[in-house]
Amino acid sequence: MTKNIAILGASGYTGAELVRLISTHPDLRIAALTGERKAGQPMASVFPFLRHLDLPDLCRIDEVDFAKIDLAFCALPHATSQAVIKALPGDLRVVDLSADFRLRDPAAYEKWYGQHHAAPELQAEAVYGLTEFYRAQISGARLVAGTGCNAATGQYILRPLIEAGCIDLDRIIMDLKCGVSGAGRALKENLLHAELSEGTAAYAVGGTHRHLGEFDQEFSAIAGREVRIQFTPHLLPMNRGILATAWLDGDADRIHNVLQARYADEPFVKVLPFGTTPSTHDVRGSNFVHIGIVGDRIPGRALVVAVLDNLCKGSSGQAVQNANLMLGLPETTGLMGAPVFP
Repeated sequence: MTKNIAILGASGYTGAELVRLISTHPDLRIAALTGERKAGQPMASVFPFLRHLDLPDLCRIDEVDFAKIDLAFCALPHATSQAVIKALPGDLRVVDLSADFRLRDPAAYEKWYGQHHAAPELQAEAVYGLTEFYRAQISGARLVAGTGCNAATGQYILRPLIEAGCIDLDRIIMDLKCGVSGAGRALKENLLHAELSEGTAAYAVGGTHRHLGEFDQEFSAIAGREVRIQFTPHLLPMNRGILATAWLDGDADRIHNVLQARYADEPFVKVLPFGTTPSTHDVRGSNFVHIGIVGDRIPGRALVVAVLDNLCKGSSGQAVQNANLMLGLPETTGLMGAPVFP
């Protein structure tokens, strides 16, 4: 039976990516699209690449009849999402793509996002949306909090290794390169073509990136003690993609074996042959993660490289994967499309 879907905040990049994915999903139907500033406009005028689809016009959230909606994707900015979701019907299934429900501790949310949480009762209810590690909880959840795209990439590398106890938890260094769409669709001076192209730069340096809150929460819970990694992201002049490189103290062969065993049955996570590293080109536009492991020239050290598409597996694809589970559908439905290359 087809499920009716609403996308709240459909005029942003993650909203458009949700439309792209759901448009070929055999069991989901887009029944409502909202965009407060663009209400009344057809989706084709906001995103011409979607003009071939028969879609409802954008409307305001208060114009949606949620009694006819089976699940809502909330693709709104943080702080906005918590207020909107709090006002939705209490029995409506929701997948939130913002940061508002990722951190379980309200004090941690305040630390990383600089404001009090407006819906702490929902924060306690939300299930963290890293599908491969919270699958059972997501299947029975009403509210799922999508992960940060950077946080997801790093966790695909590190979670199994922390669980296996095969790396030094006090010597984890991660460098991450991210495409510009990760910064959203709002106009920003540093994202203008003339300011961004032909260069790259680190940002949120010195441990200030908000996704560190997710790393701290998840890694410390796995280890049973505080784990704090060194993490520096870089903005690259490319539209999509994340490439994370982790420098680790541990046996490279064992690290490869642990990751290969953990992801052997995962449909979207591919561990490459030892000594092979992936490119963001390998996963562009797809819901796949590729992970490569190589040994360092210094014995006892290893490099692990992971890539994913920040708009798909890092956000909207992950959201659809979680929605499939919440609605009792096969997890891979609508998501097995091959990456776009070149």
